[in-house]
Amino acid sequence: MLKAPVKPPLEVMEIEACPSRMVMEMLADKWKLMVFHSLRQRDVMRNGELMRALNGVSQKMLTQTLRALERDGLIYRKDYQEVPPRVEYGLTELGLSLSEPILQISDWGQMNMDAVKEARKTYDHAESVLAD
Repeated sequence: MLKAPVKPPLEVMEIEACPSRMVMEMLADKWKLMVFHSLRQRDVMRNGELMRALNGVSQKMLTQTLRALERDGLIYRKDYQEVPPRVEYGLTELGLSLSEPILQISDWGQMNMDAVKEARKTYDHAESVLAD
């Protein structure tokens, strides 16, 4: 009787031990990439400008997103300590260094979205046929 070869167990990588996984976790959020994309297009933006640019984001989610990006060192926050309040956000040097890889992902999406949509349509059709 033939036995299948025994494969070693997959190594489970702790997030702190795998830099690429850390980056994916850091950016795997709809709003983070959209904030990053908006800030990449302009030197600085205020909260209200970001709210308008990110149609559909709540103030709470925007605040959480900005804080997370600031914590990761990708954006800076400049509070002018004025009345009325004036706070601006922009990309740090670290954030700017991430611009090119994110732009490449965006370009890939633009070049391949039709193929992705077609694949989804094909898959959904096959699933609906099986469900019938």
